[in-house]
Amino acid sequence: MMLPTQDFTQAMTNALQTRRQFAQWTTGAVVGVGVGMNVGGVAVQAQALPPLIVFAAASLTEVLQALAARLPDGNNIRFSFASSSTLAKQIEQGAPAHLFISADDAWMDHLVDRKAVDPSTRVNLADNRLVVVRQGAPAAQPFVPPETLAALREALSPQRPVTASNEKTALTRIATGDPAHVPVGRYAQAALKNLDLWSDVGPRLVRTDNVRSALSFVERGEVAAGIVYATDAVASTQVKVVARFPLGSHPAINYPAAMVSAFNSASASTTASATALATASATSAKAKAFLMAITSAASQPVWRAAGFIAAT
Repeated sequence: MMLPTQDFTQAMTNALQTRRQFAQWTTGAVVGVGVGMNVGGVAVQAQALPPLIVFAAASLTEVLQALAARLPDGNNIRFSFASSSTLAKQIEQGAPAHLFISADDAWMDHLVDRKAVDPSTRVNLADNRLVVVRQGAPAAQPFVPPETLAALREALSPQRPVTASNEKTALTRIATGDPAHVPVGRYAQAALKNLDLWSDVGPRLVRTDNVRSALSFVERGEVAAGIVYATDAVASTQVKVVARFPLGSHPAINYPAAMVSAFNSASASTTASATALATASATSAKAKAFLMAITSAASQPVWRAAGFIAAT
């Protein structure tokens, strides 16, 4: 789907205010999560539960923290933000996570195939766009970044002509996630190949371990440009969007979420003690409630202000 011009413009208009808005939103609840429950005759209080552990893609950092802060027991949620590939491999190796939220379908499919997540709980939270950013203050509003091939070529070009005397200092490199395993890098590689730009840009890539590392290279002025998500540009006050990739140039950017199988199956165990079973069941209910909260209608203004698109 195309990102409505008004939605993108509004998101970029809020770029300098996003973190302030998130702080203000923490005073209201998206949806109530029960403070206690009874499982098999064993009462379990929410404050007695271990923290809900959420493994999530780095590009979701601000929005998930803001949404969690709006929950009555949001302070009992622990996030681990990193590249989807890193988190998926940790879950596959038995890391103690309750929920996994990926920045692409591929790594979620990877865990589904290995029965590491419960496919019946899978839901797409939001969509995103792929953009080129350069160091500098966000563009004056209203602004809709160009999507033409010419604009992309210009955005991805070296900042200064490369000569024999300045080849080591000219800013020629482009930062993005490593296409070998980082979702944003995979999207970037697909788009660059489809637009016949890979032969020029591919050799100049700085391949990072997650999208926020790529953003940091741009913020510090260490590269000519970066290929990141539109939401990363919204979250930063030090970069400006100079071009946007057409939607048809790369696979849709989705954020699927699912409960981790080892944790979900523990709540149905027939050998655990009554207290352990009650705690596992209560935590499972809390995980499901958290998924409901972050996909509710009341959560959508937070997603939109962070630059995300409604899930398709």
